[in-house]
Amino acid sequence: MKITQIISHVLQYDLDEELGYSQQYYAKRTAHLVEVRTDIGITGWGECFGGGGVAFANKTIVEHVIQPMILGMDPLDRDVIWHKVYNLLRDHGQKGMPIQSLSGVDIALWDIAGKFLNQPVYKLLGGAYRERIPAYGYGMMLQKFPNLEERFTEESQRIKEMGFTAMKMKIGLSPERDVKLVEAVRKGIGSDMRLMVDANHAYTAREAIPLGRELQNLGVYWFEEPVAPEDHQGYRDLCEALDMSIAGGEAEFTRWGFRDLIKNRCVDLLQPEVCALGGITEYQKVLAMAHAHFVPVVNHVWGSAIAVGTNLHLLAALPDLPGAAHPVQPMLEYDTTPNLFREQLLQESLNINEQVKNNNGTVALPKGPGLGIEPDLDFIKHYEVSI
Repeated sequence: MKITQIISHVLQYDLDEELGYSQQYYAKRTAHLVEVRTDIGITGWGECFGGGGVAFANKTIVEHVIQPMILGMDPLDRDVIWHKVYNLLRDHGQKGMPIQSLSGVDIALWDIAGKFLNQPVYKLLGGAYRERIPAYGYGMMLQKFPNLEERFTEESQRIKEMGFTAMKMKIGLSPERDVKLVEAVRKGIGSDMRLMVDANHAYTAREAIPLGRELQNLGVYWFEEPVAPEDHQGYRDLCEALDMSIAGGEAEFTRWGFRDLIKNRCVDLLQPEVCALGGITEYQKVLAMAHAHFVPVVNHVWGSAIAVGTNLHLLAALPDLPGAAHPVQPMLEYDTTPNLFREQLLQESLNINEQVKNNNGTVALPKGPGLGIEPDLDFIKHYEVSI
């Protein structure tokens, strides 16, 4: 079996309302899918992290940089392919967009391997530790409205009514405003529901520590990306100063990027993003380091149904840490804001919202070979945009 073609699909449409986080607002929903074709008719699908102009830059890297390197290679040689691409790109990008691009290709190769062997990806990873994955609802993104507290209260109530047993919200406007937003959400969902916050590296450690103390008093379960991903000492200071968990890692890349973050216990919860850090091949190496240092892993998930499906396999194959008769289960992050690429991309939907509502906030594993999901090619054609 040989790789014959790699096609990069950037999908995009206009949102009805702008959505944002601490760094920016956006008016378009974007997804970047990677299609890898072989000479025996098996096609694999993957996804690259990064929206807007980043997706178009990654499309160029996938098709004009990575594709010529690996055409004609056996797609089952995933580790060989990964290291060939990384070594040839090392002088030009050990982090960021080159690795995001490699991630989408690598995920597609795992999809091909599963289809070739007629096994789901979680079987290739060693088997499933669990048949159902608890999911938490991610929402309450920043918007340019004066009554944001009221909107967050209403949205948090809606997410709770959807059947999620935990949820996550955006912060990062200012410490004072953030506290008011969290108070509004806590009012909406009550004191007994798990709540997480995500600042998207809006603060310095000096700002984030007193904010974190306020968040602790409001029962926040974890404080995500409080400081810049490069600020390892700031992360460590937060871990030492606060009793609640500090989470991060979505903006880190490869085993080398995660090495010091994990070794120095800069986070209490590690959040690898498989569509960015180097794909499933590299995720496995990061996971091994995290477990060697007893750092729990809760994957970061953002993007289309392909990203969601990929992470269901990874979470199924994630060992309990620590092992116990009643271990804490890893959770699937599920974005509840409007996204056609999550809800309508596949020939057969994952039906996450329906599953959560009817199964105590949990989601079943895809059962087909590979990722167990197939995109609707007509849907892709309708929403695909060119540079």
